[in-house]
Amino acid sequence: MPPPPYRLQLPPFAYALPAPIFFRSAVMPAQAIYPKHSHAWGEFVYSYSGVMEVKLANHHYLAPPQYGIWLPPEVEHVGLNRCEACHCSLYVAKELATALPATPCALTVSPLVRAMLDELHLRPPALPRTPAQERLLQVLVDQLAQAPVAGSYLPTSDDPVLAPLLQALLTNPGDSRSLPELARTFHTTERTLLRRFQRDLGMSFAEWRQRLRVVTAMPLLQAGQTVETIALDLGYGSASAFIGMFRRLMGLTPDEYRKAAHLQPQG
Repeated sequence: MPPPPYRLQLPPFAYALPAPIFFRSAVMPAQAIYPKHSHAWGEFVYSYSGVMEVKLANHHYLAPPQYGIWLPPEVEHVGLNRCEACHCSLYVAKELATALPATPCALTVSPLVRAMLDELHLRPPALPRTPAQERLLQVLVDQLAQAPVAGSYLPTSDDPVLAPLLQALLTNPGDSRSLPELARTFHTTERTLLRRFQRDLGMSFAEWRQRLRVVTAMPLLQAGQTVETIALDLGYGSASAFIGMFRRLMGLTPDEYRKAAHLQPQG
């Protein structure tokens, strides 16, 4: 069955920002998309719940809630989310963004940055802003300038050998075939796949597939599916194996993630 059509969203600012640093949050329905656009200011995109994706000409950034995506000024991009997501954008005027990365990237969100983003979401500063609100926004920009660059959480590749394999796994994250089995299916060798996963994606096949399954599981957990059902659908023989993998990658169990997601403000 083909996926439902995307729901078009319009970027909020066409020509100018309301202020040199501006915060905005929104709840996005499933299958929402911001069409290809660019702007003269930088933008930091963060998802409180769900997973936001940003597509560029030659990269596809995907970040769960431990990361945010930084887009420098003038970068053409498409924003989308496949499941409902609550996200925010911090817009930064070009002259104030010089300390931030010069190229698009995912940034690791520290507990301090997360706390500031939560505060801004709960109490978004209206214009005109108080001196305390101005200071908070500037401190947030300063913290993002120091944040570790993480790359994409789930990178993709246009390599003619890797691309069809990655697409098959994205379509069916529960596919449990081993790397040798996949190599035979896609008419290549295990050694070639191992080499290209490291070269193009910067990680092993096993790590990439685990990240894919974590990203797939997050909206299912938020929707109320049981851990056992999700584990089986993702190819695990037991819930405990899935729980162990999820905790290793996310730092908390699936049920802890579900509870934390439900505590987040949704609008």
